[in-house]
Formats: sequence, structure tokens, C-alpha cells
Amino acid sequence: MTDTTINTEEVEKFSRMADEWWDPKGKFKPIHKFNPVRLAYIREHALSHFSKDGAVRRPLEGLRVLDIGCGGGLLCEPLARLGATVTGADAAERNIAVAKLHAAKSGLAIDYRATTSEALAAAGEKFDIVLNMEVVEHVDNVPLYMKSCADLVAPGGLTFTATINRTLRALGLAIFGAEYVLRWLPRGTHSYEKFLTPDEIRALLTRNGLKVTDQTGVVYHPLADEWRMSPDMGVNYMVLAEKPAG
Repeated sequence: MTDTTINTEEVEKFSRMADEWWDPKGKFKPIHKFNPVRLAYIREHALSHFSKDGAVRRPLEGLRVLDIGCGGGLLCEPLARLGATVTGADAAERNIAVAKLHAAKSGLAIDYRATTSEALAAAGEKFDIVLNMEVVEHVDNVPLYMKSCADLVAPGGLTFTATINRTLRALGLAIFGAEYVLRWLPRGTHSYEKFLTPDEIRALLTRNGLKVTDQTGVVYHPLADEWRMSPDMGVNYMVLAEKPAG
């Protein structure tokens, strides 16, 4: 039997919510709110690393991007508009169906596939940028998953990882606060024991031949009703790593 990172219960959970991906006031409202800050982080570092001109209309042209666990395509579409050649992968076929439909309505050519990171890695696929955004806390066999993500990065490429820290503050804010009090997310969306610390993420990236080059916390500002980058990595955070060119 082939090793897999797929957690069937997690796939089914998100499949049931698939039709709501593009409703900014629905069950994925937190991701819609979170999207601008993570997109800005990806854009900034992609432009810098690949020496791209941010003043042009499609600054990411020529870059091949993979979004693992792409859901309904909330990151894929803006990246495609920025000129990237985008592949979106998700284990839930319903998510891919929704993503394909929305991209078609938006006039965007995005390569959506109902597949897994390990299947893509086994096929020898390589990408300039691999996105692992809010996915690692929902998979089984985290070491295998992170290895497959690293294997998908082309030499000289980048990988972005976004997830939730395993702290008591994250337990209070990301689970009890977001799921039970504010009801931003359906109950059971996250499991505290599946959260990973920044040290654990960095170790997994380094173990698989990547060099961590940046990290940032992301915090919610209630008065502005927006997420912002912050030195505080106690709850949400992102880590950037690159694969050596040679």
C-alpha cells in the first residue's frame, strides 16, 4: 500500500463546505479576510527572489506556481492574474469542481487537479513556487507531506508554509475563539494536537534540503477588521524557504 498524507475525515469535512468557497460572508470568511496578507507576502518575496518588476501588470509571468490544498482557488486566481502559470491541487474533488467553475467564469486558465502532493512529487513535477498554506494542520503523516512539498520545489525555487502554532494562545484564539465564540469557522475545523510550532516546521524544511530565509507572524486587528504581518508568531505564522540552485 502506498503511503499517503490524506486524512479522509478532513477531506470530507471541506468537501461538505465546497459550495461556499467564494462566499466572502460564508464559512470561508476567515480565509477571504486572511487572503490579502498572505498574497502580499508571496508577491513581495517572489518579486525579490526572482528579480521581477513589480510595476508591470503581470509581474509573476514566467513563474510556475503550485498551490497545494487549493480549495476553491482563493489564492490561485489572484496569482494567475499576476501572470503566474498556476496549478491548484486538492484531494477533494468537489473543491476542484468549484475552483474550475469559478475560474472559467472569471476567464482564467488555471490547471486544477484532484490529486495530492505526494502523487505530483512521484510524477517528477517541479515548480518555481510551492504554496503550502493552511494545509499541514489537516494532513496525516506530516513528515511525508512536507517531504513531498520540498521535492516539488525546483532548484532555486521557493516554498511558503502558513499554519497555526501549537500554543495555549492558539488554542484559545484559533479554536475556542474562532470556532465557538466568534463562530468564524465551523466547530471541529482545527485540532490542537495537529498544530505545529515554527521550530518543527523549520526542522522539516531543513531536513528536506531547503533553507529557511524568512518568517512572520500574522495577527488580526479587530478595529480595522483585517490581518497584518507581525513579529508575533504565537498563533498564525508563515515561513519562507528556498531550494539551493545548484
